[in-house]
Amino acid sequence: MAAYTAADVKNLREKTGAGMMDCKKALDETNGDVEAAVDALRAKGLAAAQKKSSRTAAEGLVGIAVAGTKGVAVEVNSETDFVAKNDQFQSFVTNVTKKALEVSGDDVEALKAADYPTGGTVSDALTNNVATIGENQQIRRMKTVEVSNGVVVPYMHNAVTSDLGKIGVLVALESDAPADVLEPLGKQLAMHIAAAFPQALNADGLDADLIERERAIAAEKAAESGKPENVQQKMIEGAVSKFAKENALLSQIFVMDNKTPIAQVVEQAGKAAGTSIVLKDYVRFQLGEGIEKEESDFAAEVAAAVKG
Repeated sequence: MAAYTAADVKNLREKTGAGMMDCKKALDETNGDVEAAVDALRAKGLAAAQKKSSRTAAEGLVGIAVAGTKGVAVEVNSETDFVAKNDQFQSFVTNVTKKALEVSGDDVEALKAADYPTGGTVSDALTNNVATIGENQQIRRMKTVEVSNGVVVPYMHNAVTSDLGKIGVLVALESDAPADVLEPLGKQLAMHIAAAFPQALNADGLDADLIERERAIAAEKAAESGKPENVQQKMIEGAVSKFAKENALLSQIFVMDNKTPIAQVVEQAGKAAGTSIVLKDYVRFQLGEGIEKEESDFAAEVAAAVKG
């Protein structure tokens, strides 16, 4: 019997939208490996593509800050959503994000060692937070973007307070165009990024393992088609090319008009401004992306405790 639970079946159904029996069969075939089962269902056409990192599975807040031509995003995790609503925690995330602007690169350890505004280090303040709030907290990651000339535009989707929320975006535009031209463009691009979830700026920046995973899925689908080998290869390359196009920001279709590639949106804005505009980089931090959080069944826990 395969090593999986009813919770695994439920999890697989939520990830894929496939039927219960199809999910159970996929888990049987993959010996309970949920991610492998997702791939198996997709290969059989029983599940839609699922961006693994789109799962919000941890609590806390994302903070964003911009100073001049530099911007930074920081994610600070907590155990529960209650802490994210705590004034002390929100103040900490705001202070840490602003402090991150002074840190070189994306080094979380360097950020922890930096001076905290009220004394001691950021790490000391974090330890004090854990002690006073009574819940584990972690500074998980940070990312900085910068331009030599232009703007970095911040956007917080569904902000809980100023520059704090669950999806933070930064857009770095390199250009001689004035800020009143670049900032509205950056805001629209940031809203697209929040909604469309690009995996990289361009196809060359996509994770190699991610591409190979898509290639393997496409190869399995092509093999099941029974078509000649040369046709199968074209099917595989077509599927991989389509995946790259849909997941690289510059080739994604702009959500505002549903027809223009992002690269063309930026190019057209530059022509209208009479100068070149380059989308140099971006950041999209979604709270908890890529983290698995254990789901607890409170009734089952109580029942088990009573039996014990």
